[in-house]
Amino acid sequence: MPATPLPKTLYTRTSALVRRIGVPLAVLFAALLFDVVFTTQAALDEHGPRFVDFGLLPGIFAMTACAVWAQKRAAVAGVAGGGVLIFSTLFIHAFHIPPYSSVLPKVTITEVVAGVLMVYYVARRARAGVAFCVVGFLVVAGLVAVFGRYAGVGDIDGGTGSQALLFGLLLLAGPLVPAITLRDRRPRADPRTRTLQRVNELAMGQWPLVGLLGFALLFEFGYTYSSNARGFPILFCSLVAAVIAVLSPRRPADALLGVAGIMLVSAAVTPFLQLRYDYPMPGGIPAVQVIAGMGVVVNVTRARGLSQSWPRIGVLSAVVAFGAIVNSNKPSGLTTDPQILSVLAFTAALLLGVSIAIGMMLRSRDSERTTVVQSAVADAQTAERMALARELHDVVAHHVTGIVVQAQAARMMAEQKPEIAVEAMARIENAGVEALAAMRRLVRSMRGDAPAGMSEFSEQATTDLGADLRKLVESANHGVPTSMHLDLPPDLPHEVGRSALRLVQESLTNVGKHASGATEAFVVAEVVSDAASAGGSASAGSQLHLRVTDNGRETAHRPAGGSGGYGLVGMRERVALLKGRLSAGRGPDGGWRVEAWLPLAAGEGDE
Repeated sequence: MPATPLPKTLYTRTSALVRRIGVPLAVLFAALLFDVVFTTQAALDEHGPRFVDFGLLPGIFAMTACAVWAQKRAAVAGVAGGGVLIFSTLFIHAFHIPPYSSVLPKVTITEVVAGVLMVYYVARRARAGVAFCVVGFLVVAGLVAVFGRYAGVGDIDGGTGSQALLFGLLLLAGPLVPAITLRDRRPRADPRTRTLQRVNELAMGQWPLVGLLGFALLFEFGYTYSSNARGFPILFCSLVAAVIAVLSPRRPADALLGVAGIMLVSAAVTPFLQLRYDYPMPGGIPAVQVIAGMGVVVNVTRARGLSQSWPRIGVLSAVVAFGAIVNSNKPSGLTTDPQILSVLAFTAALLLGVSIAIGMMLRSRDSERTTVVQSAVADAQTAERMALARELHDVVAHHVTGIVVQAQAARMMAEQKPEIAVEAMARIENAGVEALAAMRRLVRSMRGDAPAGMSEFSEQATTDLGADLRKLVESANHGVPTSMHLDLPPDLPHEVGRSALRLVQESLTNVGKHASGATEAFVVAEVVSDAASAGGSASAGSQLHLRVTDNGRETAHRPAGGSGGYGLVGMRERVALLKGRLSAGRGPDGGWRVEAWLPLAAGEGDE
């Protein structure tokens, strides 16, 4: 039974789209979607003039276009992106458009992502001098955007400016390091490249988790700006937890303990930072760390199952409980209110249950996919074995049967007519050479040395079925004089012609083995309409009609070389693969008769 393919769900379709466009562009388009939604909401709310926030969209779309363009023309796109950033800053400053802050103050998340991508492509693909100049121009444009989008020079305080410079330096180093590492390197020759490729594959396989972590980090950057750098240790812990969560499929059990340790450190240092009550989060654990914890729970449950994962999940749950008790209340003391604790416990249990359920669902899907793949492999192996068995029986057995028949005739005529025996020995030699060549082709096929895209024995069957049949009959390996009637078009499908040759070959082999006293055989190969083959029904196409008959009688003794019983089985399999029909049995005159009808067009014979 053929394996049933997995259904194309929304997740599989989205995963295929992400793999096709790549993770960088997927992140860019996700940031663009976020900015469009956020800007639209800000433009339509009751705070400030309506519709003025839409003034951010032209610069956002222009930066997105430059980042996409950078994949083909990195240097030119980088210069254009820097110009767009400066022009957008002047436009915002002139019309007093209120920009929001993301990783960098007053710079949208799409502009940040687009700038990082342009720096990466320029540093990797442009010449060294050109790359230095273009990256420098992008850095200057970024500084203009950060400091120029405030109403006045004194509106940006020292803490915010220092944080902007620090985060800008990290954003600059982030794309430059892998770009310089991959610069002028062959992907398969550099082990560092293979490491980055594996990290990229991990990220592509977990794009929902990467997206959630990215949006959570965006908001945590905003909290860090509002805390005047006191929240930087918490932000650093969140970044480490996010990286561990993305890499967790490699070693999920250790990753879970790593995230638990990061959460413990974050919860322990938070009371000493004098942060607001709602920072990092009203529940005491930053949103990024919560999402990272859910991600590693999903991965460890998916990889090891719940029975082997619950001790580590218990450790993570204890750390989350500790953080909630220590940091979910005002800085004056620990949380002891039963009502607050019950709400936090319910929320944590709900998130944990969702994570475990997703992990078990993915584990079940992986098991189903493995079963489907194994079934497909087993079906392919079975089909390959059946094809090899048919070729072995039809080709090699045909030559061996001819050798046995010729040897028997030579032995019987050796004393009366020695010259006939000598001629028979020559034919035996030719049949043996052909049998040896057929065996070599079969061995080459089984060893995987056959030419790609070719059948194992396609070199025996040419595109001219008529010539192949004449060569087969003239070789007379079956030992019975044979005549033919051929009416074949020149454009016969190759697969139909090859199968037809094998059917006639096996039929003549059976004549030599089973037709006792046969003095002649007759082969018919012609193209007929469906009306002729179906007894006058409406014609829907053409079929190849094969008929092999002899005038022998059923043998009373064991045939030469014995009978394996697979001849008709292989013939029926060949005909069934082409949606044709086969009949075999005694004819009216007592001889054996084999007939086959093979459709010439795909889809014929389905009824």
